[in-house]
Amino acid sequence: MKALKALILCSALIPSLRAEEDPKLIEVASFGKNQPIGMAAASNPQRVFVSFPHKEPFLYALTEIVKGERVPFPDAAWNKYDPANEQACFVNVQDLFVDRLDDLWVLDSAPSGSASIFGGAAGEGKFKLVCIDLEGNKVERVYDFADLPKTGSALNDVCVDHTHKLAYLSDPGLKAIVVMDLGSGSSRVVLKEDPATLAAPGFVLHLDGKDVVGGNGKPFVSNVNGVALTKDDRYFYFRAINQTKLYRIETKHLADATLTEKDLSAKVETVADTGVCHGMVADEKGNVYLTDSVRKEIRYVTPAGEVKTLVKDDRLIWPDSLGIGSDGFLYLTAAQMHRLPNYNSGENRVEYPFRAYKVALPRD
Repeated sequence: MKALKALILCSALIPSLRAEEDPKLIEVASFGKNQPIGMAAASNPQRVFVSFPHKEPFLYALTEIVKGERVPFPDAAWNKYDPANEQACFVNVQDLFVDRLDDLWVLDSAPSGSASIFGGAAGEGKFKLVCIDLEGNKVERVYDFADLPKTGSALNDVCVDHTHKLAYLSDPGLKAIVVMDLGSGSSRVVLKEDPATLAAPGFVLHLDGKDVVGGNGKPFVSNVNGVALTKDDRYFYFRAINQTKLYRIETKHLADATLTEKDLSAKVETVADTGVCHGMVADEKGNVYLTDSVRKEIRYVTPAGEVKTLVKDDRLIWPDSLGIGSDGFLYLTAAQMHRLPNYNSGENRVEYPFRAYKVALPRD
């Protein structure tokens, strides 16, 4: 009798446990104990890519998702770390971006102190941007950021603007935007420590009912992090994690190297208050999609500046990176960053397996 009552009680609880799971959020793939970070979708034909940081248990750095399974991309060799040939293998893939020409851009970013395998001079990070032709699945070019300070940089997200032949990268370490010339490979650091690229003073993330504080006793803090570029290459959107506002600037201003920092700062626009965000992407209509780890939502800002909710679901645990497919779906990873032992006094609170999802884009 007690067993029956327990079963009835458990059954009664199931609807409430699932009440925050929206059927619109569809699982694309699961990854066991491998934490997904970057995600991108190509359009011709429809293809989906997911990247993983180089930490144990490590399998692949960059994968294509084929029938729900991971396939190393562009091949197995690029996914096998070789300290003697780091220009021809991935070290620590951070972000993915598919441009309007349908090329895949892979940001390989290992900031100083990020992991023991990276070696190199003390305090030096390792960074490169890899362009892969998706028609032939071949690496076309590797940019090495030779003129970027390797001790302070922490390149995080990337967008590529073919109108101005530039790449824009967020750098929470330098607290700035890095503008890289696609022709020469040279880069400029702009909006350094601008109010729009800085975390808000004293802003502490509060998730799962607790502050996100690392093992060193310091709260998680990230300056400028998520970025997005409109499909017409006109607007570049950016923001820090530890604040709630979304900013943008016209790319013609980022392309103008004659502008002073003061002049460039004056061109930055405040778009909307969008909550805490980790990753962003823009669609063909000019909507900008943003993750929201506090609300466990994916939100979007319309071209008119309205903030709307696309989906809310308890499975969106630190939703991280976004991509838009030609199938009318938004693709995303759930990184569960704040569930890692470092932020929980050594206790692993991750809900395995790690997963990636998709949700239909709005019709309006």
